[in-house]
Amino acid sequence: MNALVPLPVLLPLCATGLSLTFGTRLQRFQRFISVAVLTAVLGLSVTLMIAADRQGPLSVHLGDFAPPLGITLVADRLSGLMLTVSSAVTLCVLVYSLGQGMTDRDKETPLAVFHPAYLILVAGVSCTFLAGDLVNLFVSFEIMLVASFVLLTLGGTGPRMRAGSTYVIISLFSSMVFLIAIAMTYAALGTVNLAQLAERLPDLSLGVQTLIQAMLLTVFAIKAAVFPLAAWLPDSYPTAPAPVTAVFAGLLTKVGVYCMMRTETLLFPGNRIGDLLMAVALASMVIGILGAVAQTDLKRLLSFTLISHIGFMIFGIGLATREAYGGAIVYVVHHITVQTTLFLVAGLIERRGGTTELTRLGGLAKAAPILALLFFVPAMNLAGIPPLSGFIGKLGLMRAGVADGSAWAWILVAGSVVTSLLTLYVTAKVWNLAFWRAAPPGQAESGTILESGDDSDDDTDEGPDGVPGTGDEGIAVLDRPSEGAATATLRARAVTTTNRLPRPMMAATAATVALALSFTVFAGPLTAFTDRSAVELLERTPYIEEVLGR
Repeated sequence: MNALVPLPVLLPLCATGLSLTFGTRLQRFQRFISVAVLTAVLGLSVTLMIAADRQGPLSVHLGDFAPPLGITLVADRLSGLMLTVSSAVTLCVLVYSLGQGMTDRDKETPLAVFHPAYLILVAGVSCTFLAGDLVNLFVSFEIMLVASFVLLTLGGTGPRMRAGSTYVIISLFSSMVFLIAIAMTYAALGTVNLAQLAERLPDLSLGVQTLIQAMLLTVFAIKAAVFPLAAWLPDSYPTAPAPVTAVFAGLLTKVGVYCMMRTETLLFPGNRIGDLLMAVALASMVIGILGAVAQTDLKRLLSFTLISHIGFMIFGIGLATREAYGGAIVYVVHHITVQTTLFLVAGLIERRGGTTELTRLGGLAKAAPILALLFFVPAMNLAGIPPLSGFIGKLGLMRAGVADGSAWAWILVAGSVVTSLLTLYVTAKVWNLAFWRAAPPGQAESGTILESGDDSDDDTDEGPDGVPGTGDEGIAVLDRPSEGAATATLRARAVTTTNRLPRPMMAATAATVALALSFTVFAGPLTAFTDRSAVELLERTPYIEEVLGR
């Protein structure tokens, strides 16, 4: 069974080579490769999760080199669960992207780069969840960075290049900090293997331990978009194509949260900076959701809710109890699926109404009832309405806070309630503006091509709605083509509104909704599994003994 551990990384990398080889010549075969490989990765992830639950952690030393020389990959309950959820989500997003026609067939970009970049991203995410040493974790981050830049800048338009540049600059800064932390760790302890570090770190002085811990947390907080290190996110994600934004918002930020969970439990037990983490969690919750309240563009609104709800996960890490980690893991799994779903729905709304600007939308509940349902269910899930999985995760975290009984814990419990209520307000605002009210006079009709050379939100000119700075500046209605004459492209230059949304896009979005609902249906087994994962994280011994062969 241990031999299966590297496959979630190796399969996407091998498929990337095949995808690049075939390029645009055999596009159907290229799509088949991507779907087949991600389906296989999902099957492997489920297998590893079940095996880790029954047998304990699984590990493999690549090249049969023992630590600290070799590359170690480890699959335990937490990494198996993260692999399974991420594989399911990335598969759904891939199907969605195929329905949107995201195969990069424009003359300006003859090489089909979407599939290779997407597969590399999946490999990087899988490697992060399986990494057993800091260097391999750093390499995983860099793999994701390369793929992320390609996906963020698909089409090469000005807004996407600016957003991609911001993302790369922030990521390179975090990489530099990560490298310094790795160098300090190796200089002090002679290893970067996580299991060996867990045994050797207590021998260092408290000051050196705290410095290494602070540097690692800074890196992971940037990846997770934790306030105040989240300013880059609302300007980076919304400009990308809907499937790219969905997988980034739903999954990549949780990579940072996972790394925080792993290092705080394995390397730095004792919760020395729990109060600081809870203060950061509270700031992320409140400031993030207040930012969402102020938005009128759906994608930017969802980006701010993303920052806000990362605070719930940091709340659990700050408490550092079994109940808190169990609730945090539930919430991570829930948020991956729900946030991905909402961004996929935003893409459908843009295709149906020609924009994600809420002031220019309306009447979608009547015009597109299925689309309304696909938004309503995950929106209520995000707000934490019982008995959905969002409520289960929040309830677990708040119960852990009450059981802790400290002042910060009670403050976070109150902050969680306020954030949930404001999230409900935000989702209700989106529902009222985009779905419930009558369609405004300026809403695009079916078959209208909206072309934009610059979709930035900082212009002062008035657009078709007469409101400056709403993201519609420079947009002009071109014509009404015959049915099926045009499709949405990766170049961010044309969106064709349509009454009939592509079935693969609808099916993929419905699948993510169903996945999130399954966490409610199977809440008992899920919470039992996350509780066992939390116990395993806090015990540390099974992980260390498996890696070191004891």
